[in-house]
Amino acid sequence: MTTAVVVGAGPNGLAAAVRLATQGVEVTVIEAAETIGGGTRSGELTLPGLIHDHCSGFHPMGAGSPYLQTLDLAEHGLHWEWADIDCAHPLDGGDAGLMYRSLDATAEGLGIDGERWRSVFGSAAEHFDDLANDLMRPVANIPRHPLALASFGPRALSPATLTSRVFRTPRAKALFTGLSAHLYARLDRPFAGAVALLLTAAGHNYGWPVARGGSASITDALAAKLTAHGGTIVTGTPVRTAADIPAADVVLLDVSPAVALGIYGDSMPKHISGSYRRFRRAPGAYKVDFAVESGVPWADPDTGRAGTVHVGGSAEEVADAERKVFGGSMPERPFVLVGQQYVADPSRSRGDVHPLYAYAHVPNGYTGDATEAVIAQIERFAPGFRDRVLATTVTTPAQLETSNANYGGGDIVGGSNSGLQVLFRPRAGIDPYSMGIPGTYLCSASTPPGAGAHGMCGYNAAESALKYLRKR
Repeated sequence: MTTAVVVGAGPNGLAAAVRLATQGVEVTVIEAAETIGGGTRSGELTLPGLIHDHCSGFHPMGAGSPYLQTLDLAEHGLHWEWADIDCAHPLDGGDAGLMYRSLDATAEGLGIDGERWRSVFGSAAEHFDDLANDLMRPVANIPRHPLALASFGPRALSPATLTSRVFRTPRAKALFTGLSAHLYARLDRPFAGAVALLLTAAGHNYGWPVARGGSASITDALAAKLTAHGGTIVTGTPVRTAADIPAADVVLLDVSPAVALGIYGDSMPKHISGSYRRFRRAPGAYKVDFAVESGVPWADPDTGRAGTVHVGGSAEEVADAERKVFGGSMPERPFVLVGQQYVADPSRSRGDVHPLYAYAHVPNGYTGDATEAVIAQIERFAPGFRDRVLATTVTTPAQLETSNANYGGGDIVGGSNSGLQVLFRPRAGIDPYSMGIPGTYLCSASTPPGAGAHGMCGYNAAESALKYLRKR
């Protein structure tokens, strides 16, 4: 029997394990934590009965994943739920930019910028599935849909600050810039608009759903799929060196390049280990979870119907905050992503008390206290918010790293998306998953196509491992 060991039971590790197991490989997954999930864990973080997502909360790329869609995870308990509005970006004065699952509804709501929204996102939304099949693979591949890529490429290459000038109104400019801020990098650099294009195109096809019962449902379903095909999962077992990994025909690591170096650094070719050492981390996250009575009193009522809320003010404010964070300084008014998962999934609430998720973009390794900055940003667009908070739980960048060694300095996206690293991660190469050791592969969000609970990093790495096994 051909055997495999996967280190790490996040969505990518489990997706890799499922792919191998369905091809007849005997798979063992080893997880350092006592529970599986990585960035898709969920639990009671504030008050009993309120379910908060620990990290990943909204899943346009998960619902639109070319691989996860083939697995029928609903039979293992994964069910998507949608809010009426996918994303809101409130502005001072009570206005807000709103993104719906429907491209037409979004364009209509943006008034004079509606046709401009269509011109920016229409083609990518129309051809999203084709784009996903090409863009969610390594850069060095033969495109299956070259015409769709040819239309997408110039827009993706443009800095977000340049593309935002297409729009006339502050709400459309802010909505686009907030979407771009998911890049976790400067927005005035090439490729800075790519994430907004892909997330919005996915949203206009699959929405920005949450997983019913919490994001843990994604990895619980993958784990059930794995065990149904004979796979085994072992938790509470840290892997620090290669000696901690049982003998197997192939090994896949759902870890950051820094952690991979600690395990296999001495055995890796110098040009690969050197690339891993040069791999740059993204800015950090400073997370604050709230128990809120009667929901958030947004000045714009429609914002209360949105699953995701981008809190950062105008397009110019968001771009400036991201520039400062990327440069290592903490802005007075950071970009804050607010998750109202309960709007789509009421099972997470208890009566009129709701779980609210928020995290600010902060410099990597930030050691200050950003709690007040997060609260002040929400209060700015929802006067009276403070008075509704019943409980608060703070997770600093250092605590994120303690809970998950892959989150170095609070980096929850698997590495910087700036410069050429946005294309070539964790290194340039025909097979970026290969660690240069026969049968050993990296399958984390530090590999293409990057962050998100889509499982494609794991699937792609598993495909590389299967090719290796076939050639033996």
